[in-house]
Amino acid sequence: MSRQPTLKQLRYLSAVAEHGHFGHAARACHVSQSTLSAGIAELEDTLGAPLVERSNRQVLLTVLGEDVVARANNVLLAVEDIVASCRAAAEPFAGAMRLGVIPTIAPFILPALLRELRETYPEFRLFIREDLSEHLVEALNRGELDVLLLALPFPAQGVEERALLADEFLLACPASHPLARARPLKTAALRGADLLLLEDGHCLREHALEACKLRDAEVSVPYQATSLNTIVQMVANGIGVTLLPRMALEANLLASTDIVVRAFDEAGVERQIGLLWRRKSPRQAEFRLLGDFIAATQAR
Repeated sequence: MSRQPTLKQLRYLSAVAEHGHFGHAARACHVSQSTLSAGIAELEDTLGAPLVERSNRQVLLTVLGEDVVARANNVLLAVEDIVASCRAAAEPFAGAMRLGVIPTIAPFILPALLRELRETYPEFRLFIREDLSEHLVEALNRGELDVLLLALPFPAQGVEERALLADEFLLACPASHPLARARPLKTAALRGADLLLLEDGHCLREHALEACKLRDAEVSVPYQATSLNTIVQMVANGIGVTLLPRMALEANLLASTDIVVRAFDEAGVERQIGLLWRRKSPRQAEFRLLGDFIAATQAR
């Protein structure tokens, strides 16, 4: 029987492809660079073909190497799913789970959620990565994360999603602003307004505009921020108005400000919060249980 690659060798190759550097890949694999280099050499010897082009400046994959990496990633992901399936079948929330969450949800949901999880499932270990939706989906597809908590919908292939709760958008503005006294308050009143939004890449921006049936060209955006805290300070200083999710307000985001908050006099001005996972993941039942737990925690 011919020799076959080991999972360790495939992990080394995958790490080299991801980092483009032997030293960085070795650190990611928690081995020495010589160990990783030897593993790659053994893999090439086993397969009888060069997979990596080495030079002093960079590491490049051969055409065959790129194909092997793509197949290796599928193999490694399948092995992880086998292990996860067996653990989940033994007892839900008894092991570890890697959760990705976006910045406009994490600080408002995680504190209560983590406290409840620790009290209810003391053996459960939840590892959390906070990042933009696009980056989290990429990490999910690479097998680096198990499930994502984000705003839906988000365009992705090969995934399942489950909506958990609606998060209403509210208008936040200075007390002196005309919209603070508008009766009734309709989203159409935002056309032409100085609307403070998060910068491109934050899905909260797109979801807020979509919920208000607005296009970028219909509003003036004097400032694009990287966090809701920054936007709140800009509103407090009279720079403009903004749209804030209700969960942020319930977490006292506006504490120590005199900002006026108004609900719109129309339905559907909201975003959907939910979970997203790989369609072929064997832990789908466990993810649905997590969704039930999150929804129950938010309802309290």
